[in-house]
Amino acid sequence: MVFLSSYTALNPGNTTFSSLLWSMRLPDSVKPLHYDLLIHPNLTSLSFSGAVQIQLDVLQETRHIFLHSKSLEISRALLLGSRYQHLLQVQESEAFEQIALSYENFTFSTGLYVIRLEFSANLSESFHGFYKGTYRTSSGEVRTLASTQFEATHARSAFPCFDEPAFKANFSIRVRREPRHISISNMPNLKTVELAGGLLEDQYDVTVKMSTYLVAFIVCDFLSISRRSQHGVEISVYTVPEKISQAEYALNTAVTLLDFYDDYFNIPYPLPKQDLAAIPDFQSGAMENWGLTTYRESGLLFDPERSSTSDKLGITKVIAHELAHQWFGNLVTMQWWNDLWLNEGFAKFMEFVSVNLTYPELQVDDYFLEKCFTAMGVDSLSSSHPISTPVENPAQIREMFDDVSYQKGACVLNMLRDFLTPEVFKIGIIRYLKKHSYQNTVNSDLWYSLTNKWFMEDDLDVREIMDTWTLQEGFPLITVEVKGREVRLKQERFLKGAESANHPNFLWKVPLTYITSGSSSVQRFLLKTRHDVLYLPAEVEWVKFNVDMRGYYIVHYAAGGWDALIRQLQLNHTVFSGNDRASLIHNIFQLVSIGKVPLDLALSLSQYLSSESEIMPVTQGFSELVPLYKLMEKRDMAALENQLKGYLVNVFRRLIDAQSWSDDGSVSERMLRNYLLLFACVRRLPACVGPAQRLFRQWKESDGALRLAADVRLVVYTEGARTEEGWDFLLEKHGSTMYPSERSQIKAALSYSPLPHKLEWLMEKGLEGEILKTHELPSLIISVSKNPTAYRLAWDFLTANWQKLVKKFDLGSSAISRMVVGVTNQYSTQEKLEEVQSFFGSLDESTGAGLRSIQQALQNIQENIRWMDQNVPVLQDWLNRHSTGPAL
Repeated sequence: MVFLSSYTALNPGNTTFSSLLWSMRLPDSVKPLHYDLLIHPNLTSLSFSGAVQIQLDVLQETRHIFLHSKSLEISRALLLGSRYQHLLQVQESEAFEQIALSYENFTFSTGLYVIRLEFSANLSESFHGFYKGTYRTSSGEVRTLASTQFEATHARSAFPCFDEPAFKANFSIRVRREPRHISISNMPNLKTVELAGGLLEDQYDVTVKMSTYLVAFIVCDFLSISRRSQHGVEISVYTVPEKISQAEYALNTAVTLLDFYDDYFNIPYPLPKQDLAAIPDFQSGAMENWGLTTYRESGLLFDPERSSTSDKLGITKVIAHELAHQWFGNLVTMQWWNDLWLNEGFAKFMEFVSVNLTYPELQVDDYFLEKCFTAMGVDSLSSSHPISTPVENPAQIREMFDDVSYQKGACVLNMLRDFLTPEVFKIGIIRYLKKHSYQNTVNSDLWYSLTNKWFMEDDLDVREIMDTWTLQEGFPLITVEVKGREVRLKQERFLKGAESANHPNFLWKVPLTYITSGSSSVQRFLLKTRHDVLYLPAEVEWVKFNVDMRGYYIVHYAAGGWDALIRQLQLNHTVFSGNDRASLIHNIFQLVSIGKVPLDLALSLSQYLSSESEIMPVTQGFSELVPLYKLMEKRDMAALENQLKGYLVNVFRRLIDAQSWSDDGSVSERMLRNYLLLFACVRRLPACVGPAQRLFRQWKESDGALRLAADVRLVVYTEGARTEEGWDFLLEKHGSTMYPSERSQIKAALSYSPLPHKLEWLMEKGLEGEILKTHELPSLIISVSKNPTAYRLAWDFLTANWQKLVKKFDLGSSAISRMVVGVTNQYSTQEKLEEVQSFFGSLDESTGAGLRSIQQALQNIQENIRWMDQNVPVLQDWLNRHSTGPAL
């Protein structure tokens, strides 16, 4: 509770106000039941006006009604009765983004009331609230639209409301527009009324009971295609007119997935329609507004001739994610943002479950592991946070949209599903959804629904187990020591940095799984204490824990355990699944970073990769080894850097040489092809550079008409972007193509160019938003930061434009966090650490001081310095003994 005496007031009549006690959270003594909302955007003046009538239930008498409002000009506030209307006094707190309504000496006693507020504002210039978007037609005409993005706390900047997830209500929405536009909203349009002045008013059906952050309305000139699902839901995809031919894949995918969820959850989708809209200016990947999900164009539009396999996989996953939210998040919503993971962790998890069952050819399971590895990267730092963690202000809430809520949330759910069995898990989540439909929940509601006495041991308490994973940060390191038939187990927190010495207070209940050289059948053991022992039926050569990496923990094999596993990998690696091999690679290199394992042992394990061909172990090998030479790039250690690059080329040479320049093969083979050829060309291998240059020359001579294989197109573009002439030609094609997948590949290729002046110019243009959409700027800056010839430019650009970036993308947003961490996470010198500390240390609260991502960035740099100081001599010595020559 904070006392705030300054406010601005709309004061009809009485001129004296008492100072108010404002709080970040609205009081729960008043709740909204129904909103009648009218919105009228003007796409010429780029402003909007509106009115909202809210039916309230006052549960406890009060002198003031508090609700949210941000940057809205409120011209009139009324208390409506059947035979009267009173002007209300409005006091505003900008700091709390709230207004307080009162009426002279009147007290609102318990009961129902209706208030009416009339308001106006400019369309937002950022990517949230009710904001302006533009797109360019193929003839060069710029057209304007207005779209919404309200999660997490931006409905309040479009209309006054109770903008917290627990204040669910029904909404009747009306949108006024010119005849040249259409409007779409959460529900079907009941009728369109002609008004004076040639305007039209679309009147939408009443929504189901829902939170304000899920309200959506768009005014645009889009076209749509539609299909009806097996369950009778009308599904439509909306795009700018010239891209409607790319909407069919998304439409068919949405029909398949919505029907899947309807059956899987055994709860009918409650709305008559589900629209998917591709928005030209869109900061996040997509948004789950109930009945009107919104997407980046590249996240929804697909062309069979031009889109790559990774485009298809990405689009399918993002549609699966947003449609999963129609149940997890929309139907059942977290009580407050501290439990955001109940929305996002579940949607991320269901994205993999649903696509695996509906589109098995996409082999989506191959990519779940990397989500857990990504989460562990953040979660191994002391700046991490529990999955469920207290938040109060909007910046803290935005920071919850991170890898811990999404990826770690999904990984612990996957671990729990494996532990309980998929059948028991599914029964539990259906019980959870049915019991809490149209309501709000906390963590314990989920655990209660998943504790099923009919299916489980009597003493198994799901909450007791899962609280250890959601209410404390980090994850366990399990040390395994085999002595004969005896397997000794120890758990401690896996923590990088100087603080890692001892964390006695951290203890997890860990569902362990393991296989042995004697048996490939999965064994299970619930580790509840710091130390325990399990017994094998016979002595074995090796034990491998965390089968297929279904658990969220790292394993250290002490007393020769790693040596036995490495011998097996070199003898016959196919004894282990691809996921098990990837997790062994990940675990051993992570253990090097905390000094549990010497680097030369991890490098010895990596040698088996010369026989590897599956995507997860190969990409994990790259993920562990490439960052090592990236650290050296930032220290001007060219000789050692080239030696390590040479080792990598030699390890993967057989696999690189086996690649064709085609779109043949399975999804994973095609994605691996792009990965390997890109690496080979960046390393300047003649067998890659020659074909790439030839294909680029042919493509350029055809003026872009030649069809390149979609899965190697990025490699060809990247080769072309190495010259001024090629770079300029690619930029021209970037501006004229109507295919989002082509645009994003060209943008990536442009950012990989070794031409620093071009990269500097491109980032500036990204900030302007004309040539490059501003929502693409964060990924561009991060990409430039990885460029060995231009990484300094990314940091200089970030610091020089920090204030503009914060204004455009919002403090605490994932865009800001990704830039802060992404631009700095390969620095490895004391000088750079001090420079980064100095810049972020100069900020105040309003410009970013205290952001968690800044702490992560600083810890990453400190870790890099420590790693280099400890391991460079070992690396040098090992490469001297194992090198077969420098990289080409």
